[in-house]
Amino acid sequence: MARLLLRGFDIRKGYLDGAAQTQLIDVLRPILKSAPLFHPTTPSGKQMSVRMTSAGGLGWVSDKAGYRYQDTHPKGAAWPAIPDVILQMWKDLCSPDRDPDCCLINYYGEGARMGLHQDKDEADFSWPVLSVSLGDDALFRIGNTTRSGKTESIWLNSGDVVIMGGPARLAYHGIDRIRFGSSRLLPKGGRINLTLRVAT
Repeated sequence: MARLLLRGFDIRKGYLDGAAQTQLIDVLRPILKSAPLFHPTTPSGKQMSVRMTSAGGLGWVSDKAGYRYQDTHPKGAAWPAIPDVILQMWKDLCSPDRDPDCCLINYYGEGARMGLHQDKDEADFSWPVLSVSLGDDALFRIGNTTRSGKTESIWLNSGDVVIMGGPARLAYHGIDRIRFGSSRLLPKGGRINLTLRVAT
């Protein structure tokens, strides 16, 4: 495992080996069955290219009512619990003192991307955000705490994790593109990104 520090982002390359990645996919399957992926829309009504769902006490949603956390899936059911193996990563890398409220699950299919954004819908920015990459390679862009200024990019591969804390907690970041089909982890291709957050 190689560790990189880029603009305060703590990037652990190859943190999860192949067996650990496969285990995560297996524990995600029942979550995706009970809380199916959906296409969120921005408050302006534009559909995002990324599909998503959540696990935990709260899930992140976006629609014409705005960006927010809520305790139910858009179809009305409560979110499934965050699996223990995912919670253990948070304890090991972030904090054993408090569990995250939300595990946001993003799926990037062919052509999907995520524009530069801040994670700022949480109540307490002192807690980091933990990001886990599974599947296809993704070009991760890192900016500043404002939209302006120079950015840097790095390819994230399956098994990489990123810890966004301290000065990096409110930095703009996004996914410019994925190399669709670059990984064999997901039978139909694509990338799954897990982000663990303390929301309340």
